[in-house]
Amino acid sequence: MTNSVDRRVRASQKRQRLMAAAAKVLHEQGVERTTLADIASEADVPVGNVYYYFKTKDELVQAALSEHTAYLDELTDRLDRLPDPRDRLKALVQAWVEQRDVAARYGCPTGTLAAELGKRTEGTLDAEAGAVIRRLLDWAARQFREMRLSGADDPDGPDDLALTLVSGYQGMSLLANALRDPGIMTREGARLLDWLDSLR
Repeated sequence: MTNSVDRRVRASQKRQRLMAAAAKVLHEQGVERTTLADIASEADVPVGNVYYYFKTKDELVQAALSEHTAYLDELTDRLDRLPDPRDRLKALVQAWVEQRDVAARYGCPTGTLAAELGKRTEGTLDAEAGAVIRRLLDWAARQFREMRLSGADDPDGPDDLALTLVSGYQGMSLLANALRDPGIMTREGARLLDWLDSLR
């Protein structure tokens, strides 16, 4: 009985390592350049084990998107502990800025994946990547709703503000990556913080 439980635990841990490795390697190399062997190497498992858990590269992309969703949920759950919605949004921007070196090297993990998957002619993975970004937009819109800004009675107001915020992040990530300049994240992050403070 114990051996079977141990095997299940080890299998679950191995699968989790492969999912985390897929998220990291796909972010750094992109979908087309990444091989199953790259992911196996990052996870420190034999390449044959990858096929046991994931039959195709697309299944690994789905696993990476699950990792992005889990990271986003963990981050927003942590931010939700802050009592003030403006402080939550500002802490989100600060979390983005803290990742400036990664963004300058590889771009936004979900945004770059969504852009690459959007160029494919087959499959639905682009929609799945878009769903992760939609989750962030919805969370941000809830914060703006809670702020009860004047003019936010318009049902589209908080959604538009969330779009402005997330667009700012995607833009600064893209430019930081294109120009290999993490300072862009710092400067544009400061502008987003000023903008959040200016909303009344």
